[in-house]
Amino acid sequence: MNLKSERRGIHVDQSELLCKKGCGYYGNPAWQGFCSKCWREEYHKARQKQIQEDWELAERLQREEEEAYASSQSSQGAQSLTFSKFEEKKTNEKTRKVTTVKKFFTASSRAGAKKAELQEAKAPSPAIHRQASLETDRVSKEFIDFIRTYQKPGQDIYKQCKLFLDTMSHKRDLSIEEQSECAQDFYQNVADRLQTRWKVPPEKVEKAMDEVEKYIMTRQYKYVFCPETTDDEKKDLAVQKRIRALHWVTPQMLCVPVSEEIPEVSDMVVKAITDIIEMDSKRVPRDKLACITKCSKHIFNAIKITKNEPASADDFLPTLIYIVLKGNPPRLQSNIQYITRFCNPSRLMTGEDGYYFTNLCCAVAFIEKLDAQSLNLSQEDFDRFMSGQTSPKKQESDSFSPDVCLGVKQMCKSLDLLSQLNERQERIVSEAKKLEKDLIDWTDGITKEVEDIVEKYPLEIKAKSQALAAIDSENVENDKLPPPLQPQVYAG
Repeated sequence: MNLKSERRGIHVDQSELLCKKGCGYYGNPAWQGFCSKCWREEYHKARQKQIQEDWELAERLQREEEEAYASSQSSQGAQSLTFSKFEEKKTNEKTRKVTTVKKFFTASSRAGAKKAELQEAKAPSPAIHRQASLETDRVSKEFIDFIRTYQKPGQDIYKQCKLFLDTMSHKRDLSIEEQSECAQDFYQNVADRLQTRWKVPPEKVEKAMDEVEKYIMTRQYKYVFCPETTDDEKKDLAVQKRIRALHWVTPQMLCVPVSEEIPEVSDMVVKAITDIIEMDSKRVPRDKLACITKCSKHIFNAIKITKNEPASADDFLPTLIYIVLKGNPPRLQSNIQYITRFCNPSRLMTGEDGYYFTNLCCAVAFIEKLDAQSLNLSQEDFDRFMSGQTSPKKQESDSFSPDVCLGVKQMCKSLDLLSQLNERQERIVSEAKKLEKDLIDWTDGITKEVEDIVEKYPLEIKAKSQALAAIDSENVENDKLPPPLQPQVYAG
């Protein structure tokens, strides 16, 4: 992720963090860029290929040994008796080799190898397994050092934790909800035991429960985080896809009171995004909550710097939504479910951690149900933005900070111009279609009016009458008419 692009207000591109296989999950550099699921598949394929090659090699060695044995048997009659002991020794050695090779590739051995392979496939890689083992050993050592300070209550805590882990190891077939209930009951029983039996002060009980949660969940993490029996992965992909589709949402649409043009505010936004993304790398629910809390505090500081006054709850939630949209944290739903199921309930129900976690859940719910009305947009504009046909108007080049390069300014101006041209073209096409429809309607209306008039006043054509004779022409048929006047000349 490019932090400079974050400061410029450009959407964070998470494509670099995606699995190389293109499945949509986030990859891990320790797994060669694959996600856990794809890494297990690749590891399984490589393991199968290695077993197949070993099997082919064993068959080839067996054939060569059998051919050598047959050749030695065919030439045995021609050999001297002095070589009988040598042939017997060679035959015994050949039989031992063939038996050893077959032993490795019998059905039971292959079944054992397959079982071992499946067990190895559960762990992403030896490096990851070693890293997890080192972290588990470190947490175990810290836990033992901690409970020593409690003396007898500490011994009882350690005994209860070991008993709980042993019990959970035999309950892997339970649903994740049932395992969550077991963990919550264990937390409650340990807290009650410390308060009632050992009379431990409340502040020390809270600290002890934090260490118990850390010890227990570090060991249980790989079994209860995003298990295959749930639809957590499906929800993760749905949320990621939804956030990517909403990349065009601007702070103004959400009424976010944060100005990223201020360098300090821009740094706070980057830190908040980093904290919310870092949440996925933690194994303990309390540590994941700590990431959410740090992110929230950076948001409050950014609002305070922008407004020059303390931030309110009404300002915080829209800004948190904007941070989630801009950061697109990996496996967001899985982390939320994991915290809900296995975090110490007293921490979620009280304190700032519980408050910030509740706001994060509200932000995710808002993103999932976000519509045109939520952003004060028309449905037509919202649909165009979601489909990618157009995007909101980019900021003018004059509003950029001085440290922004000329290429970025020119790019934004070009995008703005293209957006305006696209809108103009859409308006022209819409007006042209409307004009064409109006012409068709006008033509149809005129035609109908003419037809109505013709139908109401039909045209009657009479027969041709006889032509009248000219007055000055000679009328031979009527002699009674006087002759035409002749001009006369008078002498003056």
